[in-house]
Amino acid sequence: MNRRDFVASAIAAASLGAAPIQARAEPAMIPEGQPVRIAMLLYPGMTALDVAGPQAILAGLAPGSLHLVAREAGPVASDTGLSLVATATFATCPGDLDVLFVPGGDGTPEQMRDAATLAFLRDRAARAAWVTSACTGSLILGAAGLLAGYRATSHWCVREAVLPLLGSVPVDARVVFDRNRVTAAGISAGLDFALSLAARLRGDDYARTGQLVAEYAPHPPFDAGTPGAAGTAVTHAAEAILAPLVAGAIGAARTR
Repeated sequence: MNRRDFVASAIAAASLGAAPIQARAEPAMIPEGQPVRIAMLLYPGMTALDVAGPQAILAGLAPGSLHLVAREAGPVASDTGLSLVATATFATCPGDLDVLFVPGGDGTPEQMRDAATLAFLRDRAARAAWVTSACTGSLILGAAGLLAGYRATSHWCVREAVLPLLGSVPVDARVVFDRNRVTAAGISAGLDFALSLAARLRGDDYARTGQLVAEYAPHPPFDAGTPGAAGTAVTHAAEAILAPLVAGAIGAARTR
């Protein structure tokens, strides 16, 4: 982070009444043979792919130590109706983690207001080596006060409108590292996030091997993955679909 960005971050944090975040060294790589302790948040209305993509890449690093965490154990419905099964609760999730991860989804605004979820994230983040998210999960981290003064990204529909309300400096990038915070852009960027984090956790060759096993070599049928590439008509159609999420997130950010 250059000086200009750090000053902007400090101003953003101060606007929320928070102390400027002090620079923190990036966590060290975890030795081979030592399981990575990972907790991935589940909540009603999450986007299943935000969880399933990173989980598929990171699970090999965490044999017996990857926890899918929700308020209550059991099935949790995603925003398309597909359920994922929580294996731990806020109470039973280990206290010390290497990676704390938050997905996005249509349920984001509700989680931004949920006291129990925010308290859980603050508690685990205080000791986690890496505090991470995909898509609008960064807004939930932000609502917990965990991105004030940090550079971060999110889904394009909320990145510029909501992250500054949470004290964060928005960055238009697929994956953003700032000290021990790692945020990814919308849904599909969760795979880029997981590979980038795997490289920091266990080395580039491990991440490259995971990428090959997943055969992650995308050649999408259309060049429409960003508003600039998609064009005005397609972007307006997407904005109409995403409007309730955007309005809800802005409202939740403003009422913190």
